[in-house]
Amino acid sequence: MRELLEQYVDDEPTDLLARWWKTAQQHDLTLAEGMILSTVSDDGCPSARAVLLKHLDVDGLVFYTNYDSRKARELTANANACATFWWPDLERQVRVEGTVERVDAATSDAYHARRPRGSQISAWASPQSEVVADRPSLDALSDIAEAQFADGDVPRPPFWGGYRLRPRRVEFWQGRARRLHDRLVYSRGPDGDWIIERLAP
Repeated sequence: MRELLEQYVDDEPTDLLARWWKTAQQHDLTLAEGMILSTVSDDGCPSARAVLLKHLDVDGLVFYTNYDSRKARELTANANACATFWWPDLERQVRVEGTVERVDAATSDAYHARRPRGSQISAWASPQSEVVADRPSLDALSDIAEAQFADGDVPRPPFWGGYRLRPRRVEFWQGRARRLHDRLVYSRGPDGDWIIERLAP
């Protein structure tokens, strides 16, 4: 039986999240690194989409995207965001609320250099979130980018890179029998330390 009890959790929520993420990977769950990123526009309208967690440490969660995309524009207008993980096979959910900032250029460069060439080309080719006429138009943009870099490495586009979500509140949900689920929430106290509290399911 899976359970989530205070005496067994980590002092840092990112440590517990790392353990849960590793468990999801060990169970070969499809896209265990997938998370729903929720943002809010400057006029207060929420939106959400799936992104991939690429790095996790005590400073937060890192993902990568086009800086001109809808999500990036909304993060520029309002840096508050929430990432939600849902691993149904494990009956686990994690919600991470915090503020988002860009990672430094060197970090984005290093990650871009490790990506498959096709993904590097796509970062140049796709005007993410913008309307395109049709699929052939999108393919043509990819062909142009492929030709542009045919003779060498593909550098990181200046309009593409990473973001870090710095947590201020993290909730862990573990499914239990009779719907008496475990919910533990970490929140920052006045001194900056994490406070752990149990919530009713």
